[in-house]
Amino acid sequence: MGRKLQKIQPVWFVFFIFFLLLSCSKGDMGSALVVGVETNPTNLDPRLAVDIASLQVTDIVYNRLVKKDRHSNIVPDLAEKWEMPDDTTYVFHLRKGVKFHDGTPLTADDVKYTFDSIRDPSLKSPKRSSTSPIKEIRVIDKHTISFVLKRPFAPFLSNMIQGIVPMHIAKDKKNNLSRNPVGTGPYKLSKWEFDQKLELAANEDYFEGRPRLDRVVYKIIPDQTVRLLELEKGSVHLIQNGISPDVISRLEQNPKLKLIKETGVNYSYIGFNLEDSILKNKKVRHAIAHAINREDIIKNIQKGLAIPATGLLSPSHWAYEPKVRKFPYDPKKAKRLLDEAGYPDPDGDGPKPRFAIRYKTSQNQVRKRIAEVIQEQLIQVGIKVEMRSYEWGTFFSDIRSGNFQMYTLTWVGVTDPDIYYYIFYSGSVPPKGANRGRYSNKALDRLIEQGRYTLDLEKRKRIYSEIQKIIAEDSPYISLWYLKNVAVMRKELKGFELYPGEQFYSLKDVFFDNQEGR
Repeated sequence: MGRKLQKIQPVWFVFFIFFLLLSCSKGDMGSALVVGVETNPTNLDPRLAVDIASLQVTDIVYNRLVKKDRHSNIVPDLAEKWEMPDDTTYVFHLRKGVKFHDGTPLTADDVKYTFDSIRDPSLKSPKRSSTSPIKEIRVIDKHTISFVLKRPFAPFLSNMIQGIVPMHIAKDKKNNLSRNPVGTGPYKLSKWEFDQKLELAANEDYFEGRPRLDRVVYKIIPDQTVRLLELEKGSVHLIQNGISPDVISRLEQNPKLKLIKETGVNYSYIGFNLEDSILKNKKVRHAIAHAINREDIIKNIQKGLAIPATGLLSPSHWAYEPKVRKFPYDPKKAKRLLDEAGYPDPDGDGPKPRFAIRYKTSQNQVRKRIAEVIQEQLIQVGIKVEMRSYEWGTFFSDIRSGNFQMYTLTWVGVTDPDIYYYIFYSGSVPPKGANRGRYSNKALDRLIEQGRYTLDLEKRKRIYSEIQKIIAEDSPYISLWYLKNVAVMRKELKGFELYPGEQFYSLKDVFFDNQEGR
Protein backbone atom coordinates (compact mmCIF):
# COMPACT_ATOMS: atom_id res chain seq x y z
CA MET A 1 0.00 0.00 0.00
CA GLY A 2 2.80 2.34 0.94
CA ARG A 3 4.63 1.64 -2.31
CA LYS A 4 1.52 2.40 -4.40
CA LEU A 5 1.07 5.72 -2.65
CA GLN A 6 4.66 6.59 -3.39
CA LYS A 7 4.03 5.99 -7.11
CA ILE A 8 0.70 7.82 -7.30
CA GLN A 9 1.54 10.82 -5.13
CA PRO A 10 4.11 12.41 -7.49
CA VAL A 11 1.68 12.10 -10.45
CA TRP A 12 -1.16 13.67 -8.43
CA PHE A 13 1.24 16.41 -7.30
CA VAL A 14 2.33 17.14 -10.88
CA PHE A 15 -1.30 17.55 -11.99
CA PHE A 16 -1.98 19.78 -9.00
CA ILE A 17 0.95 22.05 -9.86
CA PHE A 18 -0.10 22.07 -13.54
CA PHE A 19 -3.64 23.22 -12.77
CA LEU A 20 -2.36 25.73 -10.23
CA LEU A 21 -0.01 27.25 -12.82
CA LEU A 22 -2.73 27.21 -15.46
CA SER A 23 -5.10 28.98 -13.10
CA CYS A 24 -2.49 31.60 -12.21
CA SER A 25 -1.66 32.09 -15.88
CA LYS A 26 -5.29 32.73 -16.77
CA GLY A 27 -5.67 35.07 -13.86
CA ASP A 28 -2.59 37.05 -14.81
CA MET A 29 -3.65 37.40 -18.43
CA GLY A 30 -7.16 38.35 -17.45
CA SER A 31 -6.05 41.14 -15.14
CA ALA A 32 -3.28 42.73 -17.22
CA LEU A 33 -3.80 44.86 -20.32
CA VAL A 34 -0.79 45.13 -22.66
CA VAL A 35 -0.81 48.22 -24.88
CA GLY A 36 1.60 48.26 -27.80
CA VAL A 37 3.25 51.69 -28.12
CA GLU A 38 5.88 53.01 -30.47
CA THR A 39 8.26 54.84 -28.16
CA ASN A 40 9.29 55.70 -24.64
CA PRO A 41 7.67 58.64 -22.90
CA THR A 42 10.08 61.55 -22.56
CA ASN A 43 8.70 63.04 -19.32
CA LEU A 44 6.05 61.84 -16.84
CA ASP A 45 5.82 65.10 -14.90
CA PRO A 46 2.46 66.49 -16.14
CA ARG A 47 3.74 70.05 -15.80
CA LEU A 48 6.40 69.29 -18.40
CA ALA A 49 4.92 66.51 -20.56
CA VAL A 50 3.89 67.49 -24.09
CA ASP A 51 4.55 64.45 -26.31
CA ILE A 52 1.79 61.92 -26.92
CA ALA A 53 3.78 58.98 -25.48
CA SER A 54 4.12 60.81 -22.15
CA LEU A 55 0.58 62.17 -22.11
CA GLN A 56 -0.94 58.73 -22.63
CA VAL A 57 0.77 57.54 -19.46
CA THR A 58 -0.05 60.63 -17.41
CA ASP A 59 -3.69 60.26 -18.57
CA ILE A 60 -4.17 57.44 -16.07
CA VAL A 61 -1.53 58.30 -13.46
CA TYR A 62 -2.82 61.81 -12.71
CA ASN A 63 -6.12 63.61 -12.40
CA ARG A 64 -6.94 67.20 -13.29
CA LEU A 65 -9.33 69.76 -11.86
CA VAL A 66 -11.47 69.25 -14.97
CA LYS A 67 -11.13 67.23 -18.16
CA LYS A 68 -12.80 66.87 -21.55
CA ASP A 69 -15.17 64.06 -22.39
CA ARG A 70 -15.33 62.28 -25.76
CA HIS A 71 -17.34 65.20 -27.18
CA SER A 72 -14.81 67.82 -25.95
CA ASN A 73 -17.15 69.10 -23.21
CA ILE A 74 -15.54 70.29 -19.97
CA VAL A 75 -16.54 67.87 -17.17
CA PRO A 76 -15.53 67.47 -13.49
CA ASP A 77 -12.50 65.48 -12.42
CA LEU A 78 -10.83 66.42 -9.11
CA ALA A 79 -13.18 69.39 -8.87
CA GLU A 80 -16.69 68.05 -8.31
CA LYS A 81 -18.11 71.49 -9.16
CA TRP A 82 -17.11 75.10 -9.79
CA GLU A 83 -18.71 78.52 -9.95
CA MET A 84 -17.99 82.02 -11.21
CA PRO A 85 -18.94 84.77 -8.73
CA ASP A 86 -17.83 87.27 -11.38
CA ASP A 87 -16.14 87.34 -14.80
CA THR A 88 -12.63 87.03 -13.38
CA THR A 89 -13.07 84.58 -10.48
CA TYR A 90 -13.41 80.79 -10.58
CA VAL A 91 -14.04 78.84 -7.38
CA PHE A 92 -13.39 75.09 -7.49
CA HIS A 93 -14.74 72.65 -4.90
CA LEU A 94 -12.52 69.57 -4.67
CA ARG A 95 -13.71 66.03 -4.07
CA LYS A 96 -13.10 64.79 -0.56
CA GLY A 97 -11.29 61.57 0.20
CA VAL A 98 -8.94 61.72 -2.79
CA LYS A 99 -5.45 60.36 -2.06
CA PHE A 100 -2.15 60.43 -3.88
CA HIS A 101 -0.49 57.11 -4.62
CA ASP A 102 1.61 57.38 -1.45
CA GLY A 103 -1.57 57.66 0.67
CA THR A 104 -1.34 61.41 1.29
CA PRO A 105 -4.69 63.22 0.97
CA LEU A 106 -5.11 65.68 -1.90
CA THR A 107 -5.77 69.25 -0.74
CA ALA A 108 -6.18 72.67 -2.30
CA ASP A 109 -2.53 73.34 -1.40
CA ASP A 110 -1.46 70.72 -3.96
CA VAL A 111 -3.56 72.41 -6.64
CA LYS A 112 -2.11 75.83 -5.80
CA TYR A 113 1.43 74.47 -5.77
CA THR A 114 0.97 72.78 -9.15
CA PHE A 115 -0.09 75.98 -10.90
CA ASP A 116 2.34 78.20 -8.98
CA SER A 117 5.22 75.95 -10.03
CA ILE A 118 4.12 76.11 -13.68
CA ARG A 119 4.08 79.91 -13.39
CA ASP A 120 7.62 79.84 -11.93
CA PRO A 121 10.15 80.50 -14.74
CA SER A 122 12.72 78.25 -13.07
CA LEU A 123 10.65 75.13 -13.84
CA LYS A 124 10.75 75.99 -17.57
CA SER A 125 7.33 74.46 -18.10
CA PRO A 126 6.15 74.63 -21.74
CA LYS A 127 2.68 75.25 -20.26
CA ARG A 128 3.67 78.43 -18.47
CA SER A 129 2.06 80.72 -21.06
CA SER A 130 -1.34 79.11 -20.38
CA THR A 131 -1.16 80.43 -16.79
CA SER A 132 -0.35 84.04 -17.74
CA PRO A 133 -3.96 85.26 -17.23
CA ILE A 134 -3.84 84.22 -13.55
CA LYS A 135 -3.50 87.11 -11.13
CA GLU A 136 -3.79 85.21 -7.87
CA ILE A 137 -4.54 81.73 -6.54
CA ARG A 138 -6.23 81.60 -3.14
CA VAL A 139 -6.68 78.56 -0.91
CA ILE A 140 -10.02 79.05 0.85
CA ASP A 141 -9.93 75.77 2.78
CA LYS A 142 -8.61 72.23 2.29
CA HIS A 143 -11.12 71.48 -0.43
CA THR A 144 -11.83 74.91 -1.94
CA ILE A 145 -9.60 77.03 -4.14
CA SER A 146 -10.18 80.16 -6.20
CA PHE A 147 -8.39 81.52 -9.24
CA VAL A 148 -8.53 85.28 -9.72
CA LEU A 149 -7.74 86.39 -13.27
CA LYS A 150 -6.27 89.65 -14.50
CA ARG A 151 -9.19 90.02 -16.88
CA PRO A 152 -11.92 87.79 -18.35
CA PHE A 153 -10.29 84.86 -20.11
CA ALA A 154 -12.37 82.67 -22.44
CA PRO A 155 -10.29 79.45 -22.52
CA PHE A 156 -9.58 79.39 -18.78
CA LEU A 157 -11.37 76.10 -18.04
CA SER A 158 -9.52 74.38 -20.88
CA ASN A 159 -6.27 75.48 -19.28
CA MET A 160 -7.31 73.77 -16.05
CA ILE A 161 -6.84 70.40 -17.76
CA GLN A 162 -3.55 69.96 -16.00
CA GLY A 163 -2.36 67.00 -13.93
CA ILE A 164 -2.10 67.85 -10.23
CA VAL A 165 1.15 66.90 -8.47
CA PRO A 166 1.71 66.31 -4.73
CA MET A 167 3.32 69.38 -3.19
CA HIS A 168 5.20 67.44 -0.51
CA ILE A 169 7.00 65.38 -3.16
CA ALA A 170 7.37 67.84 -6.04
CA LYS A 171 8.87 70.67 -3.98
CA ASP A 172 11.79 68.43 -2.95
CA LYS A 173 14.30 68.75 -5.81
CA LYS A 174 15.64 65.26 -5.00
CA ASN A 175 12.39 63.73 -6.24
CA ASN A 176 12.13 63.33 -9.99
CA LEU A 177 8.50 63.18 -11.11
CA SER A 178 9.71 62.94 -14.70
CA ARG A 179 10.75 59.34 -14.05
CA ASN A 180 8.87 58.59 -10.81
CA PRO A 181 5.37 60.06 -11.13
CA VAL A 182 3.04 60.22 -8.14
CA GLY A 183 -0.54 61.18 -8.90
CA THR A 184 -4.09 60.43 -7.79
CA GLY A 185 -5.06 58.48 -10.92
CA PRO A 186 -6.49 54.99 -11.33
CA TYR A 187 -3.05 53.51 -11.97
CA LYS A 188 0.38 54.07 -10.46
CA LEU A 189 3.80 53.39 -11.94
CA SER A 190 5.34 50.19 -10.59
CA LYS A 191 8.13 49.51 -13.08
CA TRP A 192 9.84 51.27 -15.98
CA GLU A 193 12.32 49.30 -18.06
CA PHE A 194 13.56 51.89 -20.54
CA ASP A 195 13.01 50.88 -24.19
CA GLN A 196 11.13 47.80 -22.96
CA LYS A 197 7.97 48.57 -20.98
CA LEU A 198 6.19 50.64 -18.36
CA GLU A 199 4.10 48.70 -15.91
CA LEU A 200 1.28 50.38 -13.99
CA ALA A 201 -0.53 48.84 -11.02
CA ALA A 202 -4.14 49.45 -10.05
CA ASN A 203 -4.70 52.16 -7.45
CA GLU A 204 -6.67 50.33 -4.74
CA ASP A 205 -7.80 53.66 -3.22
CA TYR A 206 -8.90 55.38 -6.42
CA PHE A 207 -11.74 57.77 -5.60
CA GLU A 208 -13.97 56.49 -8.42
CA GLY A 209 -13.39 52.87 -7.43
CA ARG A 210 -10.63 50.39 -8.13
CA PRO A 211 -10.00 49.78 -11.86
CA ARG A 212 -11.19 46.47 -13.31
CA LEU A 213 -7.65 45.53 -14.34
CA ASP A 214 -4.79 44.77 -11.96
CA ARG A 215 -2.16 46.10 -14.33
CA VAL A 216 -1.68 48.12 -17.50
CA VAL A 217 1.57 47.52 -19.38
CA TYR A 218 2.80 49.91 -22.06
CA LYS A 219 5.02 47.65 -24.14
CA ILE A 220 7.48 49.67 -26.21
CA ILE A 221 7.75 48.18 -29.71
CA PRO A 222 9.23 50.67 -32.21
CA ASP A 223 8.69 48.39 -35.22
CA GLN A 224 5.08 48.44 -36.43
CA THR A 225 5.27 44.95 -37.97
CA VAL A 226 6.38 43.47 -34.67
CA ARG A 227 3.63 45.38 -32.80
CA LEU A 228 0.96 43.94 -35.09
CA LEU A 229 2.36 40.41 -34.93
CA GLU A 230 2.27 40.56 -31.14
CA LEU A 231 -1.32 41.82 -31.30
CA GLU A 232 -2.33 38.99 -33.61
CA LYS A 233 -0.78 36.31 -31.42
CA GLY A 234 -2.28 37.85 -28.24
CA SER A 235 0.81 39.10 -26.36
CA VAL A 236 -0.42 42.68 -27.03
CA HIS A 237 -4.09 43.50 -26.50
CA LEU A 238 -4.49 47.06 -27.80
CA ILE A 239 -2.86 49.44 -30.28
CA GLN A 240 -4.16 52.97 -30.85
CA ASN A 241 -3.01 54.71 -34.03
CA GLY A 242 0.54 54.06 -35.17
CA ILE A 243 -1.02 51.49 -37.54
CA SER A 244 -0.13 51.48 -41.23
CA PRO A 245 -3.28 51.98 -43.31
CA ASP A 246 -1.98 49.17 -45.57
CA VAL A 247 -2.80 46.54 -42.94
CA ILE A 248 -6.27 47.76 -41.90
CA SER A 249 -8.14 45.38 -44.22
CA ARG A 250 -6.09 42.43 -42.96
CA LEU A 251 -6.83 43.31 -39.35
CA GLU A 252 -10.55 43.73 -40.09
CA GLN A 253 -10.66 40.17 -41.43
CA ASN A 254 -9.06 38.68 -38.31
CA PRO A 255 -11.87 37.09 -36.22
CA LYS A 256 -9.86 37.57 -33.01
CA LEU A 257 -9.63 41.35 -33.43
CA LYS A 258 -11.95 44.34 -33.59
CA LEU A 259 -11.35 47.88 -34.87
CA ILE A 260 -12.77 51.27 -33.96
CA LYS A 261 -12.38 54.17 -36.42
CA GLU A 262 -13.53 57.72 -35.69
CA THR A 263 -12.73 61.15 -37.10
CA GLY A 264 -10.33 62.89 -34.76
CA VAL A 265 -8.98 66.39 -34.26
CA ASN A 266 -5.34 65.50 -34.84
CA TYR A 267 -3.72 67.90 -37.28
CA SER A 268 -0.62 66.97 -39.32
CA TYR A 269 1.59 69.68 -40.76
CA ILE A 270 5.00 70.65 -42.06
CA GLY A 271 6.82 73.13 -39.85
CA PHE A 272 9.58 75.56 -40.85
CA ASN A 273 12.42 77.37 -39.16
CA LEU A 274 11.51 80.94 -40.09
CA GLU A 275 14.97 82.20 -39.11
CA ASP A 276 16.46 80.08 -41.89
CA SER A 277 17.82 82.17 -44.77
CA ILE A 278 15.81 80.23 -47.38
CA LEU A 279 12.63 79.33 -45.53
CA LYS A 280 11.98 82.78 -44.10
CA ASN A 281 10.92 83.72 -47.66
CA LYS A 282 7.11 83.33 -47.79
CA LYS A 283 7.16 82.57 -51.52
CA VAL A 284 9.42 79.59 -50.89
CA ARG A 285 6.96 78.24 -48.30
CA HIS A 286 4.06 78.79 -50.70
CA ALA A 287 5.99 76.99 -53.43
CA ILE A 288 6.58 74.00 -51.17
CA ALA A 289 2.87 73.96 -50.29
CA HIS A 290 1.89 73.86 -53.99
CA ALA A 291 4.47 71.15 -54.72
CA ILE A 292 2.90 68.63 -52.29
CA ASN A 293 0.14 66.38 -53.57
CA ARG A 294 -1.85 65.79 -50.37
CA GLU A 295 -4.71 63.94 -52.07
CA ASP A 296 -2.28 61.43 -53.57
CA ILE A 297 -0.65 60.78 -50.19
CA ILE A 298 -4.03 60.42 -48.45
CA LYS A 299 -5.23 57.97 -51.11
CA ASN A 300 -2.11 55.84 -51.53
CA ILE A 301 -0.44 55.95 -48.11
CA GLN A 302 -3.16 56.94 -45.65
CA LYS A 303 -5.70 54.75 -47.49
CA GLY A 304 -8.38 57.35 -46.92
CA LEU A 305 -7.84 57.57 -43.14
CA ALA A 306 -7.42 61.35 -43.31
CA ILE A 307 -9.01 64.43 -44.87
CA PRO A 308 -7.09 67.43 -46.33
CA ALA A 309 -6.51 70.22 -43.81
CA THR A 310 -6.63 73.97 -44.32
CA GLY A 311 -5.51 74.92 -40.80
CA LEU A 312 -5.28 73.88 -37.17
CA LEU A 313 -9.04 73.75 -36.59
CA SER A 314 -11.02 70.96 -38.22
CA PRO A 315 -14.29 71.58 -40.13
CA SER A 316 -16.25 70.26 -37.12
CA HIS A 317 -14.87 73.02 -34.87
CA TRP A 318 -17.17 75.93 -33.95
CA ALA A 319 -14.49 78.47 -34.95
CA TYR A 320 -13.45 76.84 -38.24
CA GLU A 321 -13.00 79.30 -41.10
CA PRO A 322 -13.30 77.70 -44.59
CA LYS A 323 -12.45 80.84 -46.58
CA VAL A 324 -8.70 80.86 -46.15
CA ARG A 325 -5.93 80.74 -48.74
CA LYS A 326 -5.53 77.19 -50.00
CA PHE A 327 -2.62 75.52 -51.77
CA PRO A 328 -3.81 72.94 -54.30
CA TYR A 329 -1.23 70.72 -55.95
CA ASP A 330 0.29 72.83 -58.73
CA PRO A 331 3.98 72.13 -59.51
CA LYS A 332 4.05 74.74 -62.30
CA LYS A 333 2.97 77.44 -59.88
CA ALA A 334 5.50 76.14 -57.36
CA LYS A 335 8.31 76.58 -59.91
CA ARG A 336 7.12 80.08 -60.79
CA LEU A 337 7.05 81.09 -57.10
CA LEU A 338 10.58 79.77 -56.61
CA ASP A 339 11.75 81.82 -59.58
CA GLU A 340 10.10 84.92 -58.09
CA ALA A 341 11.71 84.17 -54.71
CA GLY A 342 15.15 84.42 -56.33
CA TYR A 343 15.87 80.70 -56.71
CA PRO A 344 15.84 79.97 -60.46
CA ASP A 345 16.52 76.43 -61.64
CA PRO A 346 20.23 76.45 -62.66
CA ASP A 347 19.82 73.83 -65.42
CA GLY A 348 16.13 73.68 -66.29
CA ASP A 349 15.01 70.10 -65.90
CA GLY A 350 18.56 68.93 -65.24
CA PRO A 351 19.87 67.34 -62.04
CA LYS A 352 21.12 70.52 -60.38
CA PRO A 353 18.75 71.76 -57.62
CA ARG A 354 17.70 75.31 -56.86
CA PHE A 355 18.75 74.74 -53.24
CA ALA A 356 18.83 71.97 -50.62
CA ILE A 357 16.95 71.74 -47.31
CA ARG A 358 17.12 69.26 -44.44
CA TYR A 359 13.83 67.54 -43.64
CA LYS A 360 13.51 65.80 -40.26
CA THR A 361 11.02 63.15 -39.27
CA SER A 362 10.69 60.30 -36.78
CA GLN A 363 11.36 56.63 -37.47
CA ASN A 364 7.65 55.84 -37.60
CA GLN A 365 7.30 53.79 -40.79
CA VAL A 366 4.25 55.61 -42.16
CA ARG A 367 5.81 59.03 -41.49
CA LYS A 368 9.02 57.93 -43.20
CA ARG A 369 7.06 56.82 -46.27
CA ILE A 370 5.20 60.13 -46.34
CA ALA A 371 8.50 62.00 -46.00
CA GLU A 372 9.95 60.02 -48.91
CA VAL A 373 6.99 60.94 -51.12
CA ILE A 374 7.27 64.62 -50.15
CA GLN A 375 10.99 64.43 -50.84
CA GLU A 376 10.29 63.13 -54.36
CA GLN A 377 7.56 65.73 -54.99
CA LEU A 378 9.88 68.58 -54.00
CA ILE A 379 12.63 67.24 -56.24
CA GLN A 380 10.20 67.63 -59.14
CA VAL A 381 10.18 71.41 -58.65
CA GLY A 382 13.95 71.66 -58.16
CA ILE A 383 14.29 71.44 -54.35
CA LYS A 384 16.79 68.89 -53.08
CA VAL A 385 15.63 67.37 -49.81
CA GLU A 386 18.00 65.69 -47.38
CA MET A 387 15.65 63.48 -45.37
CA ARG A 388 16.79 62.45 -41.91
CA SER A 389 14.82 60.22 -39.54
CA TYR A 390 15.55 59.85 -35.83
CA GLU A 391 14.21 57.88 -32.88
CA TRP A 392 11.44 59.83 -31.20
CA GLY A 393 13.34 61.30 -28.24
CA THR A 394 16.13 62.71 -30.40
CA PHE A 395 13.74 63.96 -33.07
CA PHE A 396 11.41 65.71 -30.63
CA SER A 397 14.32 67.25 -28.72
CA ASP A 398 15.64 68.74 -31.97
CA ILE A 399 12.24 70.21 -32.85
CA ARG A 400 11.73 71.73 -29.41
CA SER A 401 15.20 73.29 -29.47
CA GLY A 402 14.79 74.75 -32.98
CA ASN A 403 17.41 72.46 -34.50
CA PHE A 404 15.71 71.99 -37.87
CA GLN A 405 14.94 73.54 -41.23
CA MET A 406 11.78 71.61 -42.04
CA TYR A 407 9.94 68.82 -40.20
CA THR A 408 6.63 66.95 -40.03
CA LEU A 409 4.59 66.51 -36.86
CA THR A 410 1.02 66.16 -35.64
CA TRP A 411 -0.82 68.27 -33.09
CA VAL A 412 -3.00 65.98 -30.99
CA GLY A 413 -6.31 66.96 -29.41
CA VAL A 414 -6.80 70.41 -30.94
CA THR A 415 -9.97 71.78 -29.30
CA ASP A 416 -9.89 75.34 -27.95
CA PRO A 417 -8.66 77.92 -30.52
CA ASP A 418 -6.47 79.48 -27.86
CA ILE A 419 -3.91 76.95 -29.08
CA TYR A 420 -2.92 79.70 -31.53
CA TYR A 421 -1.38 81.54 -28.58
CA TYR A 422 0.70 78.50 -27.66
CA ILE A 423 1.90 77.85 -31.20
CA PHE A 424 2.06 81.17 -33.08
CA TYR A 425 2.20 84.02 -30.56
CA SER A 426 5.58 85.73 -30.85
CA GLY A 427 6.14 85.44 -27.08
CA SER A 428 5.56 81.66 -27.08
CA VAL A 429 9.03 80.67 -28.28
CA PRO A 430 10.26 77.59 -26.30
CA PRO A 431 10.42 77.07 -23.38
CA LYS A 432 7.47 79.48 -22.92
CA GLY A 433 5.38 77.77 -25.60
CA ALA A 434 5.56 75.88 -28.88
CA ASN A 435 6.41 78.62 -31.40
CA ARG A 436 9.30 76.46 -32.51
CA GLY A 437 9.68 78.09 -35.91
CA ARG A 438 10.10 81.59 -34.37
CA TYR A 439 7.11 83.03 -36.25
CA SER A 440 6.33 86.69 -35.49
CA ASN A 441 3.44 88.85 -36.64
CA LYS A 442 2.41 91.80 -34.47
CA ALA A 443 -1.06 92.09 -36.03
CA LEU A 444 -1.64 88.39 -35.30
CA ASP A 445 -0.40 88.85 -31.73
CA ARG A 446 -3.04 91.51 -31.12
CA LEU A 447 -5.80 89.29 -32.51
CA ILE A 448 -4.66 86.30 -30.46
CA GLU A 449 -4.79 88.44 -27.31
CA GLN A 450 -8.28 89.65 -28.21
CA GLY A 451 -9.41 86.07 -28.76
CA ARG A 452 -8.21 85.10 -25.31
CA TYR A 453 -10.06 87.88 -23.52
CA THR A 454 -13.33 87.96 -25.47
CA LEU A 455 -16.11 85.97 -23.78
CA ASP A 456 -18.77 86.54 -26.45
CA LEU A 457 -18.71 83.44 -28.67
CA GLU A 458 -19.69 85.18 -31.92
CA LYS A 459 -17.05 87.88 -31.42
CA ARG A 460 -14.48 85.19 -30.67
CA LYS A 461 -15.44 83.37 -33.84
CA ARG A 462 -14.86 86.50 -35.94
CA ILE A 463 -11.47 87.06 -34.32
CA TYR A 464 -10.34 83.49 -34.97
CA SER A 465 -11.61 83.75 -38.53
CA GLU A 466 -9.09 86.55 -39.11
CA ILE A 467 -6.37 84.61 -37.31
CA GLN A 468 -6.87 81.59 -39.57
CA LYS A 469 -6.72 83.77 -42.68
CA ILE A 470 -3.44 85.38 -41.59
CA ILE A 471 -1.83 82.03 -40.71
CA ALA A 472 -2.88 80.53 -44.05
CA GLU A 473 -1.39 83.50 -45.90
CA ASP A 474 1.87 83.62 -43.92
CA SER A 475 2.21 79.81 -43.91
CA PRO A 476 4.48 79.24 -40.90
CA TYR A 477 2.99 75.74 -41.24
CA ILE A 478 1.88 73.84 -44.32
CA SER A 479 -1.39 72.13 -43.44
CA LEU A 480 -1.47 68.49 -44.51
CA TRP A 481 -4.48 66.59 -43.12
CA TYR A 482 -6.71 65.76 -40.17
CA LEU A 483 -6.16 62.15 -39.17
CA LYS A 484 -8.82 59.61 -38.30
CA ASN A 485 -8.20 57.76 -35.05
CA VAL A 486 -7.94 53.98 -35.30
CA ALA A 487 -7.80 51.51 -32.44
CA VAL A 488 -7.38 47.76 -32.95
CA MET A 489 -7.75 45.35 -30.05
CA ARG A 490 -8.43 41.79 -29.02
CA LYS A 491 -12.10 40.96 -29.35
CA GLU A 492 -12.42 40.01 -25.67
CA LEU A 493 -11.39 43.51 -24.58
CA LYS A 494 -14.36 45.56 -23.39
CA GLY A 495 -14.90 49.15 -22.30
CA PHE A 496 -12.30 50.92 -24.45
CA GLU A 497 -13.38 54.24 -25.99
CA LEU A 498 -11.65 56.44 -28.55
CA TYR A 499 -11.15 60.07 -27.57
CA PRO A 500 -10.63 62.72 -30.28
CA GLY A 501 -7.28 63.70 -28.75
CA GLU A 502 -6.04 60.09 -28.29
CA GLN A 503 -6.42 60.25 -24.50
CA PHE A 504 -6.33 56.95 -22.63
CA TYR A 505 -8.83 57.95 -19.95
CA SER A 506 -11.02 54.93 -20.65
CA LEU A 507 -8.31 52.46 -19.60
CA LYS A 508 -9.62 52.76 -16.05
CA ASP A 509 -12.87 51.12 -17.23
CA VAL A 510 -11.40 48.47 -19.54
CA PHE A 511 -11.73 44.77 -18.77
CA PHE A 512 -11.71 41.40 -20.52
CA ASP A 513 -15.00 39.60 -21.02
CA ASN A 514 -13.79 36.73 -18.81
CA GLN A 515 -13.76 39.25 -15.93
CA GLU A 516 -17.52 39.83 -15.85
CA GLY A 517 -17.78 38.37 -12.37
CA ARG A 518 -15.10 40.57 -10.81
